[in-house]
Amino acid sequence: MFKKAHAMIPIFFTVFIDLLGLGIVIPILPAVILNPMAGLLPMSYDFSTRTIIYGFLIASYPIMQFFGAPILGVLADQKGRKKILLLSLVGTLMGYLLFAIGILNQNIWLLFIGRGLDGFTGGNISIAQSAIADISDASNKSRNFGMIGMAFGLGFVIGPYIGGKLADPTIMSWFSFDTPFWFASILTFINILLVFKLFPETLKVVGHKKIDLFAGLKNIRRAFSITEMRTIFIVVFLLTIGFNFFTQFFQVFLIGKFQFNQSQIGDLFAYMGLWIAVAQGAFLRPLSKKYSNATILKSSIILLAVTFPVLLLPDKSIWIYIIIPFISIFQGLTQPNTTAIVSNLSDGDSQGEILGINQSIVSVAQAIPPIVAGFLTSISINLPTLFAAGTTALAWIVFVVFLKKK
Repeated sequence: MFKKAHAMIPIFFTVFIDLLGLGIVIPILPAVILNPMAGLLPMSYDFSTRTIIYGFLIASYPIMQFFGAPILGVLADQKGRKKILLLSLVGTLMGYLLFAIGILNQNIWLLFIGRGLDGFTGGNISIAQSAIADISDASNKSRNFGMIGMAFGLGFVIGPYIGGKLADPTIMSWFSFDTPFWFASILTFINILLVFKLFPETLKVVGHKKIDLFAGLKNIRRAFSITEMRTIFIVVFLLTIGFNFFTQFFQVFLIGKFQFNQSQIGDLFAYMGLWIAVAQGAFLRPLSKKYSNATILKSSIILLAVTFPVLLLPDKSIWIYIIIPFISIFQGLTQPNTTAIVSNLSDGDSQGEILGINQSIVSVAQAIPPIVAGFLTSISINLPTLFAAGTTALAWIVFVVFLKKK
């Protein structure tokens, strides 16, 4: 029991650091890419061109994660969770350093390389999920995934806030857009030490699946060949697309409609992350004791879909702060329950493989919205949020059909 509780500390911190890094990017990338004065892109580039480049830069992380996550998942099943988790964290550290140097030297290509490297080794979330599955049983799996969801939320709280504040020279004269990434590098190094010192190996059954560079592509095909899991993978795919249409381009909406700066964007996303953490840390546990994963999802998904378009109605930004908690709570209940269902439907000796497949689906779904939204935003800044609502509603319809079949 002690070892299981002990293992949760570095797992929690690993997921927190991952989401911290993703959160830090949220307020900074729009500022350095969309603002002509930032110097990363030629002054002659118009807003539409900049939003398209911005979309591809965001997409570089999940695209590379699509190829890296299943490889790390197989390696984690073969070599153990601890060794591969350490390897992935070293890649994350190098990615942050390259990104900081790219901003410092105004080199857009280093930004792409840094995000790509971080993405390829960013499969540590699926390794963390495998470790949780190793140390959990049916009675506490949803709650343990909820703890990781809380780390997800806390990363979203602190990441955007740090990104916005450490990039604001009005707070400290030496703060700049690269400062948050030096800070994230330090935290990642601490995470490496924590995993090395505290994380016990949790692998129970050694896997023998061969490593394949194109495993991500095969995972997508395999996801649709596993009959009992096909529908839930489709639900995961649609939910991820929907939420990423919102998170990856809502800051562009805030800049366009309310003239938010990077500090204000960081504050809002930190506020959203706080409510996600509250939902998963306070609401999920009592609800998971009383209701099944499927029952919770049946309500949380449709409520999330309905709430997205409401964000487009206010003329004053104060209303955004009133609406955001509802989106955060519904998402905070949806994500861990979906992951728990995927884990429950897989065999104990294939947790790494199945969660690796799940991560491949998530990575593809994360890569699509920024590329598409880059073009949609050139038509209307409202369209990405509307697409978020539509895709999430479609996920709910598929899930309801799934429940009826079961």
